Amino acid sequence: MFIQILVLAVIAAVVLYQLYATLGRRAGRQPEDAALAVKPATPVLAPLEAEAGARLEGVAALRARQPDFDTGHFLGGARAAYEMIVKAFATGERETLKSLLAPEVMANFEAAIVAREAEGRSEKIEIMTPPRVDLESVNVDGDTARAVVRILAEVRARSTSAEGEAVDDRRTAELWTFERDLTSSNPNWVLAHVAAAEA
Repeated sequence: MFIQILVLAVIAAVVLYQLYATLGRRAGRQPEDAALAVKPATPVLAPLEAEAGARLEGVAALRARQPDFDTGHFLGGARAAYEMIVKAFATGERETLKSLLAPEVMANFEAAIVAREAEGRSEKIEIMTPPRVDLESVNVDGDTARAVVRILAEVRARSTSAEGEAVDDRRTAELWTFERDLTSSNPNWVLAHVAAAEA
């Protein structure tokens, strides 16, 4: 009796071993093998990384023509220019605007100022918090350098007319394009274009 039980136990052990050997071993190609085998030949950049790469290339191209270009210094100047332009436009300070704007932009601002004056309105702008400025892109086209800056700001506009005073608090999101002639001895940039941006 004992020998029969021992023989059965040995047979059971052999069967279990064969099952383990067969089921426990991977046969053929598995789905995970394909995942491991497929590797991109070149790294795929996320959108933000691609944007950052293009921006760095643009800055490098500009520094090749203007070695002293400093991004932090430029953005500080862009913030100061934004505040000066917005306030000068509100109060109609044409001389201030002429030194900061490209001729086409100055013509548009002038038309808006004239229309406002014809209506008998006056404006005053208060910038509630320091605007946020981010460098979106830089490119060099011939002798012209262009830098696009995203500007986020909170402003309070006070408009006075025959009907009284109106106060408008608003957040603005805009893309300001600054230009500079790289052959000029004048180091200042001028505002060449303004477009709305997503906040």
